[in-house]
Amino acid sequence: MSAKKDLERPRVAIIDNSIQPEIYDPVGHWRPWLDVPWRAFTARRGEFPDPAEFSHIILTGSEASILERDPWVDSEARLVREAADSGTAILGSCWGHQLIAYALAGQGCVGRCPRPEIGWIGVRVERTDDLLGRAGTIHYAFSVHFDEVLDLPAPFDVLASTDACRVQAFRAGDRPVWGLQSHPEIDIPEAVKTLRDFAAWGSKGREACLEALGQTPRDSGLVRRVVRSFLAAGPRR
Repeated sequence: MSAKKDLERPRVAIIDNSIQPEIYDPVGHWRPWLDVPWRAFTARRGEFPDPAEFSHIILTGSEASILERDPWVDSEARLVREAADSGTAILGSCWGHQLIAYALAGQGCVGRCPRPEIGWIGVRVERTDDLLGRAGTIHYAFSVHFDEVLDLPAPFDVLASTDACRVQAFRAGDRPVWGLQSHPEIDIPEAVKTLRDFAAWGSKGREACLEALGQTPRDSGLVRRVVRSFLAAGPRR
């Protein structure tokens, strides 16, 4: 590969927002889907990438609540604003989706879910976008969330929803910045393991996790489309 082509390849930073890595391993969930150079950073340790060194940033989920923020969360929010302003492509999943909304739209745009979504859910695409496809499509993906993104101001576009959660996915205007409330990166075996581990850990959603383990798993393989479209979007410098 020529030096020029190597420089043009996506360079991905994964910001690991896990609190209990022995219970929740988000980098391990994303790693199988990436065939480009990547590097992980551990947010709870205050490790964050320099946006100038990466073309794409993935913000993972977390066991933390976006409403109860340790100091590292605001450091990450500042990074998100810097990266978005510089044109870096950003993708947030679950807590990462909420962090983008908090960082770019303010704390009034995140809140507690009236009804948490735990298990496999059908996400309805409301607005055609390369990341999710045509409006009207329903994708099935794994979900575990107690907080959510609320009404977003312009120029944010809501891309997908469920009956329980209006903002299942968004794009920040015309910038290459997306949030997904679900976890398309967690496949069925890993999702089952996550539910069992969360239940054994005694998390606040233990009963809901046990109930979800009784569901028939459904996964549309949305992660493949998401990763392909996200990496193809590229940064906007």
